[in-house]
Order: sequence, then structure tokens, then C-alpha cells
Amino acid sequence: MDNRKIIDISVPVFSGMASYPGDPGAEIKPYLEISRGSVANISQLKLGSHTGTHIDAPRHFKDGAMPVDELSLDILVGPARVVDMSRAESSISRDDIENEDLGSVSRLLIKTTNSALWEKPDFQRDYVPLSSEAADYLVELGVSLVGIDYLSIERFKSDTHAVHHALLGSGVIVLEGIDLRGVETGDYQLVCLPLKIRGGDGAPARAILIA
Repeated sequence: MDNRKIIDISVPVFSGMASYPGDPGAEIKPYLEISRGSVANISQLKLGSHTGTHIDAPRHFKDGAMPVDELSLDILVGPARVVDMSRAESSISRDDIENEDLGSVSRLLIKTTNSALWEKPDFQRDYVPLSSEAADYLVELGVSLVGIDYLSIERFKSDTHAVHHALLGSGVIVLEGIDLRGVETGDYQLVCLPLKIRGGDGAPARAILIA
């Protein structure tokens, strides 16, 4: 008997969903409809490359850097650890990360109070981001992927984008917009497959955890 438990940590994509201010919003509308005489239902999708649950590729913040279609699947699929940082109020500090026994963890998913923000229809600016010091420490640890439970891993309207530069500049893949409500801390298998957009700076993804 297969005792695996599959947990979907992706958020649904729909018209009018919350999006980072300034990014294209999601719009999904019928293109062909059986009810209007077509032989099949086909929808037209308009959305940004960083809609909902998505991957940031290094090209997101550096021209000529690795695009999303060239990211290693070996990084996007494999063991991952979920840690609870709900105690962090304004940002996740280096001390917060250091207090976790990460050992040889290469894929880190950070659960914060952000997960509750998915219950609100509009973008919430007071989400908990990762601090630049914590990002530098994750690079030191050799983490290959880090995920967080809202639409950006960086504080809202950062002037320097230091977190993105630190992570993506070191080849760390960033997974944003995951939903960790109801997910317990611990070790899982992560499967996270972004759309294979040629030359893309990022792409929406379906992300699951296998317990």
C-alpha cells in the first residue's frame, strides 16, 4: 500500500487574484465555449511571470543570467525541510535561521504568519520577508532553493533588493507564493515545476510536498 501523502502548496490562479503591486494581474476568460457553439472550451490566460506560486530565476534581477527554462530539475525536485518562523514579526533574521538545525538541508521552505494572508483577497503589504543578513547566511550554508509563503521574499518596495541579489546572484532558486497553511514542520519531498518559458525571468509553478 502506498502511504504517501501529497500536499499541494500552490495557490490557485484566477482573475483578480492578489498580485504584487506593479506586476501584471491575472486575467482568465473564455476564448471558445461549448455553450456558444464551439466544439470545446478553451480559455485565454493573461498573467505575469511572477503570478501566484512561482519561481524566480537568476535572470529576474540580472540580464544574461540563467533563465527559468534552464534551471536544474535536480534542484526543483528533492528533499526539503519546512521550518516554522511564525515568531518573526517584521522580518526573518539571521538569528532566526541560525536557531534552526538545518544540517545538510539544501531546500528550505519557510512558514510564517504570511500563510494566513492568503485568506485576504487583496495584496497585503505587511507580510514577513527574509532579511538580507538571513539571505547571506543561507548562501553560506549552501542552500540551493528557498521558499516563502507570500508573493515576495523581499520586504515590500525594497530600494536595494539585497535579498534577491544575494540569493539569485549565488544561484539559489527562489520559490515564492507558496501556501503552507496546515503544513507541519519537518522533512518532505518537494516537487516544484515552473512553466518552461524560454528565456524567462520566472514562471508560475505547481508545487507539492510528498510526506
